[in-house]
Amino acid sequence: MYEIILNLHMHTRYSDGNGTHIEIAQAAMRAGLDAVIVTDHNVLVDGPAGYIQQADRRVLLIVGEEVHDQTRKPQKDHLLVFGARREMATYAYDPQLLVDTVTNAGGLAFIAHPVNPAVPFQGEADISWVDWEVQGFTGIELWDFFSDFRAQLKTKLHGIYFAYLPNRIVRGPLPAAIHRWDELLLRGKKVVAVGGSDAHAYRMHLGPLHRVVFPYEFHFRAINNHILLPQPLGSDAQSDTSLIMEALRQGHCYIGYDLPASTRGFSFTAHGLQQTAQMGDEIDHKGGITLKIRLPRRAECALLKNGEILRSWQNRDLCTYITTEPGVYRVEVYIHYQGRKRGWIYSNPVYVN
Repeated sequence: MYEIILNLHMHTRYSDGNGTHIEIAQAAMRAGLDAVIVTDHNVLVDGPAGYIQQADRRVLLIVGEEVHDQTRKPQKDHLLVFGARREMATYAYDPQLLVDTVTNAGGLAFIAHPVNPAVPFQGEADISWVDWEVQGFTGIELWDFFSDFRAQLKTKLHGIYFAYLPNRIVRGPLPAAIHRWDELLLRGKKVVAVGGSDAHAYRMHLGPLHRVVFPYEFHFRAINNHILLPQPLGSDAQSDTSLIMEALRQGHCYIGYDLPASTRGFSFTAHGLQQTAQMGDEIDHKGGITLKIRLPRRAECALLKNGEILRSWQNRDLCTYITTEPGVYRVEVYIHYQGRKRGWIYSNPVYVN
């Protein structure tokens, strides 16, 4: 398999961001990304998608959309749409219709920031996803940077502190988001987890203080998606976009917090008598299954089954576990950074049937 790094969920001047598509591509190249997915609010921007290259660097820019009902107060139920190739905002009034329309168009539907708490001192309401009876979505944005940030934002002083020390924000997916994901998986749904930046490159003005808060390049060095492809990216943007969309659809990916240390090279596989499965795949448990976890460096690692920790290891870079029981198996890895334990890697599941 070939591993690429993808960052997703970001906004430009076409909605509520402060950068252009070209500026995003340039920041992505500086950060060493292979691809980005731009998702402006309720507008599918036509034109900028494709490979963008400068000198010996290039990045694949993919254009999606973040769709939500703008007449709803507060504006809950945001959906990230990838690969649909048509405008979806007109269907925002009905989340099930929206998901169905995206699916019928061949696109992917990811629930954005499923848990996104209120910020009372700023008058910002909770904008979590609430319509959990919706069926057929591809996955959820398990780890959203701004949800993580909002959960820690108690006063204006916190905002100023984190604006100047953004490395101290990221802790991991919110526990309620992880719990919701595990609930969905236990109900037999294949739900792909991704990490999102929700990048805007806001310009902060507070008296004499002027600063771009969380620039795109910061996000692109932080919460990323590592995608496993059957072949390397080539030169055709449309074909390569399809490769990435299919890998996301299948859950052949993991979330990595790359700021403390690169997560490239992580793997989680299951090995049976006649089959090997990677993240997102199913495998038959007959005859026993060996689960193998390989980390880019020594760290704390937990293997979970059906949402519960089955086994944990300390200071290991290679972990194995043999099972004969069906279940949904996934991996969480933690790292110490900036004085505290933080989430580092979150795998998609292997489904042992």
